[in-house]
Amino acid sequence: MSELRLQQAFTEAWLPRVPEVRAQLGVSVEIPAEGRVVVSACLAGVACTHEAEAKTREWAVKLVAEGRAVLVCPEVAGGLPIPRPAAEIVGGDGADVLGGRAKVISETGDDVTQSYLTGARTAADAARAAGAQLAILKARSPSCGCGAIHSGAFDGEMREGDGVTAALLKEEGLEVASDETVE
Repeated sequence: MSELRLQQAFTEAWLPRVPEVRAQLGVSVEIPAEGRVVVSACLAGVACTHEAEAKTREWAVKLVAEGRAVLVCPEVAGGLPIPRPAAEIVGGDGADVLGGRAKVISETGDDVTQSYLTGARTAADAARAAGAQLAILKARSPSCGCGAIHSGAFDGEMREGDGVTAALLKEEGLEVASDETVE
């Protein structure tokens, strides 16, 4: 096998797995010096969490100031109000919601799955339109959670999995990271 073909085979096999390996190792994500980055709006100071709070991070505000942030709040884009009842994925994770095998249920018992799907599609459309390759999303959210989400039992416990938007953005080929892993 030629050296060029060997390098190509290595690149094809390894590069798509880099975000997966980083997540498993708990390695931080560096924000690239150029390009657009999808960011959960609450991280940039928008009070849009279910409790109508912002979860402002300095790096997110800097991306906004540089004009590189593509702010998304999938729950609001999906038509949910601010504030709103907490919600969790029941019966799986975000990939299961996308596949129709799980639902997003609010703490009041309402099925809000369609709102989460609509919001995820809106975020994916925004990412695509901006040419973004990276999304940094709010940890543990049923929409934006990356690697860990609430258990689905409203008991405060966490489990492995991605939120609905995080799962869709990964399917679209973006690198998706939790705000807790940003350097």
